[in-house]
Amino acid sequence: MPPAALAYVGDAVYELYIRTYYLMPPKRLQAYHKQVVDQVRAEGQARHLRSLEPHLTAVELEVIKRGRNAATNRPKRVDPDVYQQATGLEALIGYLYLTDLHRLMHLLGQLEFDVPPGDSLEI
Repeated sequence: MPPAALAYVGDAVYELYIRTYYLMPPKRLQAYHKQVVDQVRAEGQARHLRSLEPHLTAVELEVIKRGRNAATNRPKRVDPDVYQQATGLEALIGYLYLTDLHRLMHLLGQLEFDVPPGDSLEI
């Protein structure tokens, strides 16, 4: 499957995971939206990719590389390197969603999210 297609699927899977992650404790939709947007922006995805890299296999690193190389048409507000890293993460998530859901959930469980003081995030 082309890396751009993997990134397309991975983007949807990642956003759904993040949206689900922030559902508890219940809060206003605006609060959900802000928390989710902070994580699904390219900068947040690039940060998460960097945190996962030590835990990745050679095959997973190759998928990321192919995803980064497929990154085109980036938004003007985003640094090209950051956009490529984000697309690499999305490609990895799409690849794992289609090939190894257990591994995907393990890696997503490794991600650390910013939690405002007093909030607790449980899945």
